[in-house]
Amino acid sequence: MSAHPRETTRDTARAPRSDGEQSRMRLLLAGLRLFAEHGYNKTSTREIAEAAQVNIAAISYYFGDKAGLYRAVFAGPLSTPADDIARYADPAMTLPEALHGLYAGFIEPLKHGDMTQQCMRLHVREMLEPTGVWQDEIVNGIKPRHEALVALLARHLGLRRVDDELHRLAMCIAALGVHLQIAQDVTDALAPRLNSQPRALDLWSERLVMYALAMVDAEARRRALKKEDKK
Repeated sequence: MSAHPRETTRDTARAPRSDGEQSRMRLLLAGLRLFAEHGYNKTSTREIAEAAQVNIAAISYYFGDKAGLYRAVFAGPLSTPADDIARYADPAMTLPEALHGLYAGFIEPLKHGDMTQQCMRLHVREMLEPTGVWQDEIVNGIKPRHEALVALLARHLGLRRVDDELHRLAMCIAALGVHLQIAQDVTDALAPRLNSQPRALDLWSERLVMYALAMVDAEARRRALKKEDKK
């Protein structure tokens, strides 16, 4: 039986060589498609290597083993938490600039055709046929992104202490982008022109920033009123 995805540490995979980055990306894309279609246990490394048109040894070279490749695929082939956080965590950014960066992390993958849908299918399959990587993703992927967003909001709201309401605001702001990704097929069915071309997706970014700014403003007013009531 194949190794469990959590049994191999991240350190077992080597850093990619510059002349092999295309092979590494082909493995990620082939792995994404096959894992999403068949699941972890029913997908062999040989099938992935053949689909990627690389030698099967390349999986060991770049990812350590099948488990390492699965973790890399599940985390996302186009960006890392550090990449996404860098889009919005710079203290020098205005709030609108930071929010544009935040939503770019959700919208740009939608411009890559079926890849985002395959990622969503893989996440659903992981929940139905758990291997353990979802908990890793929460700790190593979702949590740092959330904490960076909370810090951003605290800074722009002038708050010294993080409270539950700030977490709630961050989750609501992020939910706009999450829904855009996971419900892409629903959007296509209800209003297909909203996702029909890159310009339509760019317009999503403008609108999401506008809606998020309204949320931040509403929370700022709620806090101000609460402070007045205590006087």
